[in-house]
Order: sequence, then C-alpha cells, then structure tokens
Amino acid sequence: MNSIRDRLYSRLQEPLPGIESQLRLAHPDRIKNVRELKIPDNARISSVLVLLYPGDAEVHFPLIVRPDYPGVHSGQVGLPGGKQEPEDSSLSATALRETHEEVGIHPDTIELLGRLTPLYIPPSGFLVHPFVGWLDRSPAFAPDPAEVASLFEVSVSRLLDPNAVSEERIRLQSGLQLTTPAFRFDDRIVWGATAMILSEFVAVWRQALDPTQ
Repeated sequence: MNSIRDRLYSRLQEPLPGIESQLRLAHPDRIKNVRELKIPDNARISSVLVLLYPGDAEVHFPLIVRPDYPGVHSGQVGLPGGKQEPEDSSLSATALRETHEEVGIHPDTIELLGRLTPLYIPPSGFLVHPFVGWLDRSPAFAPDPAEVASLFEVSVSRLLDPNAVSEERIRLQSGLQLTTPAFRFDDRIVWGATAMILSEFVAVWRQALDPTQ
C-alpha cells in the first residue's frame, strides 16, 4: 500500500491529464461547450476530496449521497467537500474541513497527496478544486445526517473496471431528462462533475502504476 501511495504522490506532482480525461465522462453538450466556456470572475469556490484508504487488500474511497433539498445537486452522489469559507487558510483546508464535517474524518489523520484539475460547474456556479488524500487505515465514518443522506465505499479496482461505465438516463430536478456517460455501482449512478473528476483520477492512477499508459 505504501508503494501505491508513493507512486500516486509522485504522479500528482507532474502535469495532470486535465480536461481531456475529464471529458470522457462528460455529457455531450458539456464536451461541445467546455472549451469555449469562460469561468466567471464571481464563480463560487469549493473543494472536494478523493479520500483513499486500504481495506480488504484493496484501496477504497467514499462517496456520499446528498440529501434532498431545493438545489441543483439534490440527491446526487458526490465526493466529500463543499464551499470555501473565510476561515479556510487554503483550498486544501476547505477539502479537509468539509470532509471532517460531512463524514467525520479528522484532518490530522489525512495525508494530502496532491490535487486534480479544477472543474467549473455551470448549473451551480461553483469552481471545484479536487484533492487526493490518503489514510493509513480503514476509517470509521460518522456522516452528518444534515449533509449526508448516505455513504458508500467503492474500491479503486471497481472504479477502473470498464464495465463500471455506462450510458445512463438521468432525470434532473427540473424534470428534464438527459443521457450521459456515468459510473454505475450497483444502484448508485455517479455522473456530472463527480464522474468527470473521477475520470481524471482514473487516468492518474493508471499512469502512476503503469507509466506507459
């Protein structure tokens, strides 16, 4: 496990795969418009964390299901994280604080390995900064029910499985439907910005463990 952590850390210090790897899990309209998209100066800033840890001889990470609320991300699957607050000393501090608040993992126990490519989400106006963290042991999660409806764990090997990617029909809160590539883990569908972030993480993982990728 230490070898995996060290390789990931080294790979994350190098130039990232970037938007091209994110677009592999993007809706077709997003692919069409993303290169022309100008991030507004008043974009809201947030950070999320891909939190890796060992378990059952594999590396896992948690995903959370947001509660139902009057917002564009109601009920969606996402990574722990949220909006930057004035007291946060850095973008990574935001990711660590939000992870602590949402799923109960103290920042002092997390080793930050690096960051992924920021991603702007037009429907909510957030510019999301993803980070990758490492825990030395499997954690005892304590989700905050006000922010997390449920939590489930995914092994990286399952994320890497090509069969985890499928075309899914999504019904938006507005009632509109769209068809988009997504990750499916049993009855959980991961799409949109979270899927795009994880798509880049997959590229980083593959390159870290096999430099010929």
